[in-house]
Amino acid sequence: MKNGEKKKADFLILLFPLALTALGLLMIFSASAPYAKSQFGDIYFFIKDQMIAALIGIVAMMGVSFINYKLYKKFSWVIIAGGLVLLLLTFVPGIGVEHNDARRWISIAGFEFQPSELYKLAFIIFLSKIIVDFKEKEKPLAGYFTTLAITLASAVIIFLQPHLSAAIIVILIGFIMIYAGGTKLKYLILTVAPVVALAIIGAFTVNYMKDRIMTWLDPFAYPTDSGYQVIQSLYAIASGGLFGVGLGKSTQKFLYIPEPQNDFIFSILAEELGYAGVFLVIALFCMLLWRGIRIAIFCEDLFGTLLATGITALIFVQAALNIAVVTGLVPNTGIPLPFFSAGGTSLVTFLIEIGILINISRQPIKKERLTA
Repeated sequence: MKNGEKKKADFLILLFPLALTALGLLMIFSASAPYAKSQFGDIYFFIKDQMIAALIGIVAMMGVSFINYKLYKKFSWVIIAGGLVLLLLTFVPGIGVEHNDARRWISIAGFEFQPSELYKLAFIIFLSKIIVDFKEKEKPLAGYFTTLAITLASAVIIFLQPHLSAAIIVILIGFIMIYAGGTKLKYLILTVAPVVALAIIGAFTVNYMKDRIMTWLDPFAYPTDSGYQVIQSLYAIASGGLFGVGLGKSTQKFLYIPEPQNDFIFSILAEELGYAGVFLVIALFCMLLWRGIRIAIFCEDLFGTLLATGITALIFVQAALNIAVVTGLVPNTGIPLPFFSAGGTSLVTFLIEIGILINISRQPIKKERLTA
């Protein structure tokens, strides 16, 4: 391949997300049918919306794949401003919508969606641009503190909804991108220590965070309250065995796990498809991680590298945290599983992000990277 010559799009970066989306639709229908029937009298209530979202997402993904990713750098200020406005609208009465004591949604023209999903992408685009700007100015320390301030400010706004899981993800993605941008490891270590200290203090002083920590330490001490969901999830995973009880034959989805089509859909998958199904899903996410990292490495410029790194990290980190939650490895933070959990905004946004990765993958490769 000649230097500057465009490549063909990475087929695998398209294949793995589509496989995850297809499997996700299958599991949403299986997991949601009993709950949808009991609440809405229609077993297809959730799958219909998710299929529409999948169709919109795939069309959007293909369209975005033809938009040169460098345009996002040019309009990054507009993108982050739009994302921030949508995020702040969750606090506006009449627009922000509250569910389960959290204001994470807004309703516009009867359409309800979660702005934090869109903001995470806007954050990745904007942070990539800021890191590149300070890199070009050769002001590493100023760049570090600026990107750190943007990351923490974004996390605080999201946390106030409250949306702890999204705030944690923003911080993790921010640190990954800052490090990928060339920041010295010692700077990150000096920052992580006080952040972790503050998190520990918050975990044992903020009531709802403290309750989640105590439940995580011993969910069986709260079998009818905060520990109920995790306990039922563990029962589902344990009963799946090697090959599962069979697709559609889960017991826990029959109103034992609350809203099984959402954050705990992975436990239904483990019950019905067993450890074989679990391995398949984790393998698909790992393959997606591999292709995303490869795209980032071979990108021709730092902005594209950081953009690909941020998107890839977002998908993988969120998937890893969700799986850790449903298996009881970390406290329950209410985090959806990418491509699986019911939610049109999440699915469409993730597919759009894949479209961006596809576009980055088809751009020219630097001459010095052709032999890498």
